[in-house]
Amino acid sequence: MDSKPFTEPAPRPPAPVKIVIAGGFGVGKTTAVGAISEIKPLTTEAAITSVAASVDRTGHVPAKTTTTVALDFGCITIDDEVKLYLFGTPGQDRFGFMWQDLVHGALGALVIVDTRRMDDCYPAVDYFENAGLPFVVAVNMFDGALGHNLEDIRWALAVSEDVPLITFDARQKLSVRDALLAVLHNTFKKARAQAGAGA
Repeated sequence: MDSKPFTEPAPRPPAPVKIVIAGGFGVGKTTAVGAISEIKPLTTEAAITSVAASVDRTGHVPAKTTTTVALDFGCITIDDEVKLYLFGTPGQDRFGFMWQDLVHGALGALVIVDTRRMDDCYPAVDYFENAGLPFVVAVNMFDGALGHNLEDIRWALAVSEDVPLITFDARQKLSVRDALLAVLHNTFKKARAQAGAGA
């Protein structure tokens, strides 16, 4: 009787998980993708013209000379089972028509907030609430300081207590990693809750 040598099965590739990174103009979306991505990020940056600068209110980010006009893309392998594919949205309302395509198939979202310009963050929060996509609100710690109490920020954004509200630094890889893990945990928590409600 012939016996074939035992061979280990080929390892399964990590499951792909799509995460959207959204927020207003200049809040740190491109920076966050660039800080964490294990590949060179794909960006669609264009120079900010004088007309765009007046429309986009660049006063709080005077050093910003480019802006995302389509998307940012990067990826990061979390472990042997999960690989995150990150899609950063453009921040300006005039590019909002692209959001539906970027969000399609996503399991969760990270909404980045700049507390100096809270009103720029409302469209992203409203979009994900209406779409029913689980999301986490992440306050970007510009200059390492938190300008407002988190509960005041929650009240200003009118987000419910079941939406996680965290702080992070979009420039720091580990900080971005923790923010993305918060998105995953929130997504899985809501999925388990829905499964339990349907049982």
